[in-house]
Amino acid sequence: MDKLQLFLMFGSILAAGILISWLDHTKGWQFAAWFNGEVTNPFNNLDKPMQQTKTADKDQIIAQLTERIQVLEKIVTEPAYELNQKLNRL
Repeated sequence: MDKLQLFLMFGSILAAGILISWLDHTKGWQFAAWFNGEVTNPFNNLDKPMQQTKTADKDQIIAQLTERIQVLEKIVTEPAYELNQKLNRL
C-alpha cells in the first residue's frame, strides 16, 4: 500500500467514526453501542429532542404563571385594595 491509500483508508475510518458519533448524539440511534456489542433498544430515545422542547415550553409557561401570581399577590395584599373591599361590603 502506498501512502495515499493508507491516508484514504484512515481518513474514511475517521470520517465514519465522526458520522456515527454525530448520529448518536443528534438522533439517539446508538450506533456506537451496536458496534461495541452492547444490546440496547434504539427506539427508547427517539423522542428525546421533542421531549426537551416540550419541557422547555412547560418551564417557560410555569415561569410566566409564577410571575402573574406574584403580581396578583401584590395587588391583593395592598392596603388600598383591602380598603376598597371593605367599602364595597358596606
